Amino acid sequence: EYPRIRRLAQRKKAMIFFGDEAGVRSDHHAGTTGAVKGKTPVVSSTGARFGLNLISVVSAQGEFRFMTVKGRVGAAVFITFLKRLIHNAERMIFLIVDGHPAHKAKMVARFVESVKARLQLFFLPPYSPELNPHERVWNDLKNNSVGRQDINSPKELHKTVVSHLRLVQKSLNRVRSYFQNDTTKHAA
Repeated sequence: EYPRIRRLAQRKKAMIFFGDEAGVRSDHHAGTTGAVKGKTPVVSSTGARFGLNLISVVSAQGEFRFMTVKGRVGAAVFITFLKRLIHNAERMIFLIVDGHPAHKAKMVARFVESVKARLQLFFLPPYSPELNPHERVWNDLKNNSVGRQDINSPKELHKTVVSHLRLVQKSLNRVRSYFQNDTTKHAA
């Protein structure tokens, strides 16, 4: 379906974004650690687990926008994010998302219908995260930032996440690199 979406976007001069939501937790660890030979490595932590939810979009042209969320990402939160996404947008936006219940909620459908000249939603096939280049954003965040730090408070987690995502936001080439593999080359 993507070639059809792309042709339609060209006709309507729309920008194509891929969107997704995710959660990061304080107890996520990436990489390896060391210990004395023969001893089991131990990663110290506070024992308190906390998390942060996120929603964001990414384009093959290098645009990246995000929002942190307290609590879960439901339909109302998704609509808030969509309003931010289309605010001051110079072109129509085509947003490709997965089948998350928030994306398919009736109130979201009503909102999208009310702004159909500015926003259109498209859905990925079920169980196909490999088709969403946005999954690489979460991989980058979890394995190159949050998972490599000792995070001891919700405030520290928020600061770490926002700092890394702002770094991503400022790097067009980094964002474009999320589209560089066999299954998503067509998006660029």
